[in-house]
Amino acid sequence: MHSTSARTRDRRLAAVVATVITALVALVFAALQALSAVSAVTPGEGPQGAESADVAADGRIDGADGYITSGQPLSVFDDAPAVANLDPQLLEALRAAATDAAQQGVEFEVNGGWRSAELQQKLLSDAEAKYGSAAEAARWVATPEASEHVTGDAVDVGPWKALDWLVAHGAQYGLCQIYGNEAWHYEFRADAPSIGCPAMYRDPTERTR
Repeated sequence: MHSTSARTRDRRLAAVVATVITALVALVFAALQALSAVSAVTPGEGPQGAESADVAADGRIDGADGYITSGQPLSVFDDAPAVANLDPQLLEALRAAATDAAQQGVEFEVNGGWRSAELQQKLLSDAEAKYGSAAEAARWVATPEASEHVTGDAVDVGPWKALDWLVAHGAQYGLCQIYGNEAWHYEFRADAPSIGCPAMYRDPTERTR
């Protein structure tokens, strides 16, 4: 027979265990909800939409500016200006990676590539209107003078399955994620196959251009 003090101690221990289990279940549920929310966002949409070519063509901006219709990504083998005007080394690496990834059932899409200065400025103006301040917009969209998209040195890749593949294999092709808040933004780094990709910036505002 347990003494009264022993039974009290057992009840208290059981209560503590139940509280811990409840807290753990709540944490797991919250983590699953967060993961679901992230997975529901397609590269080129959500906050990153400001950094994609998700802008209505208005007669002044079209495919010749690197415009990509929202929801209609391009193939890495497309000859549209958004792809064809990428830096040759970046494009070669991107196509080599896409070819190898396709053999594993992973398809690459281009949601943003080379852009004219006019398109980049339109994206920046739209982002400022969307986020309510130039400071917040700058976390997602660079000025035409600073944008790696305008120089052809950056590409926005999707979908998420392709991004997972690039996380594992991109460096061996010289393809590196540059910004922590932009999983889709890749640039070419010639020494990445030998030394790996450089540490990422938190967002574009940390980068000195």
